Amino acid sequence: MSGEAAAVGGGGGGGGGEANGIPPNVTIYINNLNEKIKLEELKKSLNAVFSQFGKILDVLAFKTLKHKGQAWVVFEDVASATEAIKRMQDFPFYDKPMRIQYAKTKSDIVAKADGTFVPRERRKRVDEKPEKKQKREQHHDASQIGMGVNAYPGVYGAPQLTQLPIAGGQRVMMPEIIVPNNILFVQNLPHETTPMMLQMLFCQYPGFKEVRMVEAKPGIAFVEYGDEAQATAAMTPLQGFKITKENQMVITYAKK
Repeated sequence: MSGEAAAVGGGGGGGGGEANGIPPNVTIYINNLNEKIKLEELKKSLNAVFSQFGKILDVLAFKTLKHKGQAWVVFEDVASATEAIKRMQDFPFYDKPMRIQYAKTKSDIVAKADGTFVPRERRKRVDEKPEKKQKREQHHDASQIGMGVNAYPGVYGAPQLTQLPIAGGQRVMMPEIIVPNNILFVQNLPHETTPMMLQMLFCQYPGFKEVRMVEAKPGIAFVEYGDEAQATAAMTPLQGFKITKENQMVITYAKK
């Protein structure tokens, strides 16, 4: 999919596609990303942050100097891409505000779906401007990435638990007694989840303080807010949020 990267790479971030003369489409182009973040961690975090707006078909980022600080996220529909641009414009992602717009070209995965895909070699021959040919980059499927958990030592106690079944035949630990407070207890996380990925999700809501994960117990985390009301305001929209297709977050109050 390097053709998309080559075509969009020089474009500036900023407003939505219409303002830049680019028609709305399912792929968004993001720049001004923190270049110090490792490529695979960047892809994983982008997927975690943007999946709240709709199904993601692909996340693209490249190691080359020309494409550093940039990425592309391909959604299943235009409405999801539009909402992502609207909601995440200037969002502080790894301490830098994201600049987002619609991508200038159709991604390969979308072209294959609608029957307009042309192999890269054939594109070289029919390209109107061959002088602008770009080198191909190897595409790494973000869905195959495995990441270690850089866990913080836990300081909060998890509530007394009992097992309850959830969809898909899985079982999840649920607290027997729930007392509302400012700390959320998050379960059913994929083991590759990192504190930074969760921070990107929960810091969107007022009062966010920190995320804590327990190294000895992957799959759970604690998220602290300034007060009980702020914790509740974050819990409601994120309840059931899917970081992956298989992992639907279960959020309760923590036992302090």
